[in-house]
Amino acid sequence: MIKPLLSLLILSAFSLTASAQNFAYGNYSQKEMDMKRYEGDTSAHAVVLNEYGTSSMNVMADDAVKIVYEYHVKIKILDNKAFDKGTIEIPFYTADSDNWEFVDDIKAITTYKDDNGNVQTAELDPSKIFSTKENKYWSAKKFALPNLRAGAIIEYKYRVTTPYWDKFQAWHFQDDIPKIASVYEVHIPAFWSYNILLRGKLPLTKNVQNVEKSCFSRHGSECDCSHMTYGMENIPAFTQEDYMTSPKNFISAMYFNLSEYTNLSTGAKIMVTREWKDIDYNLKHSDYFGAQLRKKDLLKTYIGPSIAGKTGDLNKAKAVYAYVQKNIKWNGGNTRGSYEGIRKALDNHTGNAADVNLTLVTGLNAAGILAEAVLLSTRQNGKINKLYPVEDEFDYVIARAVIDGTTYLLDATDPMLAFGMLPLHCLNDQGRVMSLDKPSYWIDLAASETKNMSSALDLTLMPNGKLKGKVITYSGGYQGYEKRKAIKKFNTVDEYVENLDERLGKIRILKSSIVNLDTLDMPLREEYEVEIDAFDNINHARLAINPFLFDRITNNPFKLEERNYPVDWGMPSKYWYEVTLHLPEGYSVDSSPQTQAIALPNQGGKFLMMFESADGVYKFSNLRQFSKSIYAPEEYPYLKEFYNKMVAAEKAELVFAKK
Repeated sequence: MIKPLLSLLILSAFSLTASAQNFAYGNYSQKEMDMKRYEGDTSAHAVVLNEYGTSSMNVMADDAVKIVYEYHVKIKILDNKAFDKGTIEIPFYTADSDNWEFVDDIKAITTYKDDNGNVQTAELDPSKIFSTKENKYWSAKKFALPNLRAGAIIEYKYRVTTPYWDKFQAWHFQDDIPKIASVYEVHIPAFWSYNILLRGKLPLTKNVQNVEKSCFSRHGSECDCSHMTYGMENIPAFTQEDYMTSPKNFISAMYFNLSEYTNLSTGAKIMVTREWKDIDYNLKHSDYFGAQLRKKDLLKTYIGPSIAGKTGDLNKAKAVYAYVQKNIKWNGGNTRGSYEGIRKALDNHTGNAADVNLTLVTGLNAAGILAEAVLLSTRQNGKINKLYPVEDEFDYVIARAVIDGTTYLLDATDPMLAFGMLPLHCLNDQGRVMSLDKPSYWIDLAASETKNMSSALDLTLMPNGKLKGKVITYSGGYQGYEKRKAIKKFNTVDEYVENLDERLGKIRILKSSIVNLDTLDMPLREEYEVEIDAFDNINHARLAINPFLFDRITNNPFKLEERNYPVDWGMPSKYWYEVTLHLPEGYSVDSSPQTQAIALPNQGGKFLMMFESADGVYKFSNLRQFSKSIYAPEEYPYLKEFYNKMVAAEKAELVFAKK
């Protein structure tokens, strides 16, 4: 299993002399102004010339201890494709009216050459800084750098103050543009202890730690501070590519997790980061989690009619699963707890992911089926840091049921998900099984199904040059799930077919039949009678056609020279495609696609292409198979070349000549 590089930086109580300094605001060099491209990455549209941040814990005027974060950056805009770097948005937390974060000390300047080649500067007008309410939790300060143009240097700085000690500002050394220098300086009084994590592939070029004597004082409580400076130089851009999990799993960055602090009034130490047994206890005794799992008697009244007359635990489980799918519509919220209770979700017929799936767990137990909740972090949320248990890192919950010795992972948030399937966003490393009567433990979150599709075309060339015949497609596993979701976006199946007909261009659908649309545990079957505008007529000496009439691969999604993170499909896949052509008498094969067999190393996948003919019937078949869910970075060059060969192979034409 692929795991991101994770380093633990220990706060050491030793003294070093070096100390970082912020760079001067508004300064520039002639070299920076004249820069036309960044030699470290000539494809870059912008480059960070310098970046500096600092965080410290200060006693404020209201006597509260708050974290003050200051950020300062200078960026060279190399061309107009980087103009988005001149639009700035600073989020800040405003859910609690008594403890808001706030942003101030915003300054920004653009340095540029005018049409005569003279260097000019334009300061940000404070009246052009806007505050917006994004949602009930977050607000944002927004502004745009003035006089933005290619070749300009933009620079801005701001300060964020937060009362939340567990929101110590992370620092992202990597971004989507390269950086020449990035430095982060932190000051942490000994009354607070943080676990500091360096994630990503890149090494620090600066790691300086020293002790500041008697740096913090409040009401007679005094302590030393750990003063740490972290830096990197010549940092490459992080380029996102298809088929990856959250970028934060791989971007080089530093994170600060509060582990404990001292109550300045009593001197008591308060543990924040604890052991798993502490997380277990908290969840089991919480209103939003453990209390909901104990409502079996409540669920019996809801699910009773659904399981009445059902024999066998699997049939009962499927009935409970279907009941929850039908009766609680997922509102799109990802949470680890049912904060308003599963009864309200059942009565209102809507709720977040935890409302849905804690109802499912409780309902299964009420039906006499062994079920437990599984906490996880979705793909976009990133992988869990397993070194230090932090409940807040989980953002989703699913169900785990054991039926007749077989384990099923279940998510009832989507009515198109078959029993035993998890959506792609849940297929992310491991989840933590939370039981009411035993310690929690990790399990793998692997796909129980593959993504597979087979298509068979049987076509006859007509005297008018059109191909006419049938197309039959079976979509199973995750392919069936995706196809069902695509169909259900339309009001009726007829609307879907009409839309498909419009998108197919030269292929006209004459008749259609779709089977097993609502039978989720069966492959979806589509059958179409089609007419294809292949040729204007058949009075030609040669007829050429590309046999890939559907789903031809024309583009390689893998374009990076080097990819330092895995390719993660989520599940293995298999695609079978077959075309049978019936031609009028008097034609023979002039040229055909070459038989090919391409394989990935270590049985990672294969691509087969075959052609045969007999008695006026010509058959072409193709197999594309990826046998693994995840391909490691060292397998990337092979995967990239594999795609290049597939793209080239699928350009081949089948040519018939008139005898």
